[in-house]
Amino acid sequence: MAEKCANDGVDVNDGDCLPAKKVKLNDVDATESTVEKDTSENDVTELNLSNFKVTRILQNNCVRKLICMEGTFEDREGSAIVLLEQKSFPQDKLTLEKGFFDGRTLFRKYFTNDIYRNYDCFPTEEHNSIQTSVIYPATQTHIDKYTRQELYMIDETYELYQKVTLPYIESKSLSLEWITNILEHKAEQESIIYEDSDKNNGFVLVTDFKWDKQLDSLKLLALPFQKIRSLRELNASHLPLLRNIRDAGTTAISKKFNIPASQLRIYFHYQPSYYYLHVHFCYLMFEAPGIYVAKAHLLSTVISNLELMSDYYTKAVLSYIVFKDSPLYEKFKSHGALETSTCETLDCK
Repeated sequence: MAEKCANDGVDVNDGDCLPAKKVKLNDVDATESTVEKDTSENDVTELNLSNFKVTRILQNNCVRKLICMEGTFEDREGSAIVLLEQKSFPQDKLTLEKGFFDGRTLFRKYFTNDIYRNYDCFPTEEHNSIQTSVIYPATQTHIDKYTRQELYMIDETYELYQKVTLPYIESKSLSLEWITNILEHKAEQESIIYEDSDKNNGFVLVTDFKWDKQLDSLKLLALPFQKIRSLRELNASHLPLLRNIRDAGTTAISKKFNIPASQLRIYFHYQPSYYYLHVHFCYLMFEAPGIYVAKAHLLSTVISNLELMSDYYTKAVLSYIVFKDSPLYEKFKSHGALETSTCETLDCK
């Protein structure tokens, strides 16, 4: 099933599941690679992607033109995940003309009918790259996240949060060192576009590590200095922080990218992929993964809810999707809070 094209697979680019090691291929020169390092002892400084051997396809999303693969490197131990995704096209006509229609581009026609023609297009080298992301070493948690699975809806009450979700959160072992590295100016400093160093209401606004530098796919993250795990921990005392993220973040984006607040989608994820509260800023015309119901909560709505009721998120039912056989799915299932199919209950074949 994972080898077939999937429109409803895992959200693989919300920027949420950032690994301890990240490798990005340079968009300008495919012969060079940029390796973002962390400070751990096992820091991976070089990976030879030509030595990657595919073990299995985790999912193939035809709509997003993205494929996720699990595999290994010949010269290294442990599993790796490689994601290949088609990049956005440039916006300006001069780049399009020179890159796609200047005589160096090869066109092979494979369909003609009246006024309609289809071609395979092979553009110039500088415009035919594929955005490539690597997670190495990849844990089973990473592999599960990127594997296409059946989905189930959870209506999480605050009681369920305390009995099931919170113990699950406290048991998670995914490293958040990459966040500390950004906040402490140890990594990704070139990606920071704004910083307010106030420890209570301050935050760092950084471009998403998978952003392909095209304005029509702009995506950023706001990382507060105040440590909050998720939406469930927010109350009225956090309103100054949330308003600051909204106001200062939109102002910084307007100045840097000339995109007004009215063309930004600003939201949280719940459940998030990592439990350090963060806010997504996304260009409104960009249909990023994870922007729909059962996943995204608009910052403006969260602020309004807390203004109306200071402890709103300790009373509200929050509905979201869990993946079959994920740790959270298993915990809800064993708690009796998850309705599964009759066939699954009876172990049908």
